[in-house]
Amino acid sequence: MKSIHLVLDFHSGIPIYLQIVEQIQKLAASGQLLPGDQLPTVRQLAAEIRVNFNTVARAYRMLDDAGLISTQQGRGTYLLEPGPENLERKIQEATLEVKIKRALGALAR
Repeated sequence: MKSIHLVLDFHSGIPIYLQIVEQIQKLAASGQLLPGDQLPTVRQLAAEIRVNFNTVARAYRMLDDAGLISTQQGRGTYLLEPGPENLERKIQEATLEVKIKRALGALAR
């Protein structure tokens, strides 16, 4: 299982699950996570970064919906091979969503 290092800002106004999504996307884009790498379980990552289990589960669901990871009951969560163009579009949409929420969070301060 691949160990991943995430740095979360609990005071940024950006939801923690979106910070997790964005950082895992960046790790994949930079090659620090490779297709086929197994990610920590939801419970392991939640304990490691000291957040609620449901927060990590929500982030993993978003990444799964975007086609970046695949979670198989009892087997683990794995980074997927880059797929067709629609995968790139989904990742861009998820990234845009993070940026919009970040901007809205900055406006709310």
